[in-house]
Amino acid sequence: MPSPFPGMDPYLENPCHWRDVHLNFISRIQGQLAAQLRPKYFVGIEERIYITDKSDESLKWVLEFLDARVASRPGWEEPPFSSSGEASQVEVAKPVDAITWFEEEIHEAFLKIIDVKSRDVVTVIEILSPSNKAYDSPGRESFEENRREIMRSPSHWVEIDLLRGNRMVDVPKKVGSHEYLVHVSKKDERPWGLLYPVSLSQRLPVIPIPLKPGDPDARLDMQAVLDEAYDRAGDDLRIDYRDEPNPPLSGKLATWADELLRSKGLR
Repeated sequence: MPSPFPGMDPYLENPCHWRDVHLNFISRIQGQLAAQLRPKYFVGIEERIYITDKSDESLKWVLEFLDARVASRPGWEEPPFSSSGEASQVEVAKPVDAITWFEEEIHEAFLKIIDVKSRDVVTVIEILSPSNKAYDSPGRESFEENRREIMRSPSHWVEIDLLRGNRMVDVPKKVGSHEYLVHVSKKDERPWGLLYPVSLSQRLPVIPIPLKPGDPDARLDMQAVLDEAYDRAGDDLRIDYRDEPNPPLSGKLATWADELLRSKGLR
């Protein structure tokens, strides 16, 4: 069953299940590109790994969930204060469960297009996660370090941002409002690059994936990737469109989405 939205589905942005969405996108992109690029290139999945802690704003929902579990355990309740009674009846302080140390190893997948013969990394494709967009977070630092490394290398760079807010690329004001963005940076054209600003009401674009000189760009149909990932994962079964998306829509976008979902009988 397809998503009710014509392009990106804002309900997929929910941090609670973005990791699944991200992996599904990665897998579908790998399959679509591999079919076009063999036998000269192969498309590999690699991981960036970093450690994060309680200061990471992108993990706020995880910590809230853990706090709720702790608060529901026996012994967490605040005992009533009493100033009466003999010394022999004074209560002894009791321990309570609390999160005193939180550290998590994060694995974030991305794609590399590699020349079969030379083993050169030709193109790197990243799909942003909430952890990459939170200011002053280990995830953002890890992502930006990888981007700087690639931008100074002979490889091309493709950055796909299907999350609203905290834009990672400077976009000219004349472009106007948009919710999502794709950035394609060809090695021989830097500092210039291609930007694809996408509104919620628009279909996701078909974007060029640059390869070695002399080879035509591959074509990545982002909408086909989204539709296949949504259908294969059964996202229609876990999303309740009667609720608001997380993060929520506002203003004209909220009104437009409400009308769309009502027209499809989902509200």
